[in-house]
Amino acid sequence: MHAIVLTALAACLQAQSTAGAVALPAILLGATGLVLGLGLAVAARQFAVQKDPRVEALEKLLPGANCGGCGYPGCSGFAGALASGKAEPSGCVAANAATISALAAEMGVEVSDKVRRIAVVQCNGGHSAATAFRYDGPRGCASAMLVMGGDKLCRFGCLGMGDCVAACPFGALSMGVNGVPAVFPEKCTGCGRCVQACPKRIITLWPIDRQVVVACSNREKGAVARKGCTVACIACGRCEKACPVQAITVSDNLARIDSAKCVNCGLCATVCPTGAIIDRAPARPKAYIDSSCVGCTVCAKICPVNAITGELKKKHDVDQEKCIGCGLCAPKCPRNSIRMVGALSYRKEGA
Repeated sequence: MHAIVLTALAACLQAQSTAGAVALPAILLGATGLVLGLGLAVAARQFAVQKDPRVEALEKLLPGANCGGCGYPGCSGFAGALASGKAEPSGCVAANAATISALAAEMGVEVSDKVRRIAVVQCNGGHSAATAFRYDGPRGCASAMLVMGGDKLCRFGCLGMGDCVAACPFGALSMGVNGVPAVFPEKCTGCGRCVQACPKRIITLWPIDRQVVVACSNREKGAVARKGCTVACIACGRCEKACPVQAITVSDNLARIDSAKCVNCGLCATVCPTGAIIDRAPARPKAYIDSSCVGCTVCAKICPVNAITGELKKKHDVDQEKCIGCGLCAPKCPRNSIRMVGALSYRKEGA
């Protein structure tokens, strides 16, 4: 009996020793965590970076697209640039007019009159372009580009597999019926994602108020370019000769339009023999001369299509069928007797 009691007592003492051995490390670990937590809390308060309240206010006004089109790392980075005066409200390509006005009001500045730019695909070949071979690889322009530059005979043209469409975060592009991406101007913010995604580098950002574009990037000589695509620019130079303001030049076998000089007259598109220049204007304004005209003949001399006629010192008239709406006559009139009236109204870029 005595032996049994001693055995039971020894067992109890051993159990207490084991419990103490387990509890002590747990207590030490908890105390250590508590001390470290308090230390981190003190450090966070002591070394906290104070955020400019203006940055927070500006960031709340931004669309939150984080597209990077402004050139800064997301909306937060752009808000910081606005607050420090390194950027303008119009620098946010995803913002509409109301948002830009709100940003300007928050900053206490005026909104700059900046022409919005949208994506333009400088190729209209698509199904009109000849193929060099059959491509059976992964669906994607970047992948197809790795195989001899793509399956098109024109080595400069669109491959039509939609990398740009997939890259657009705003749904502003879709594959057109002709096999070339179509851009929806009302959705495009000009963020440039499609420009970066295109392996052929044939997408550019173009002023939205410039309706005439060269939809070709082929820099081969005329015969070679035409063999690869029926709507390719053949560098004939007719557009260059027709342009009344010298906005078009032909270099490296390709016509190029200077958007700063272009007046949207569309003459170049009418003389292009292959259709490489596209005129997207649905309608154009027409020139009208009121009764204050003194017949100085300045407008008649400057009109590139001879749509204005009249005798010296007598009121001049405009042949509406001939008028192309270029607007060259209006700013030259010394009496401001000419008005451009119609569906579209144009102005010089940046003016």
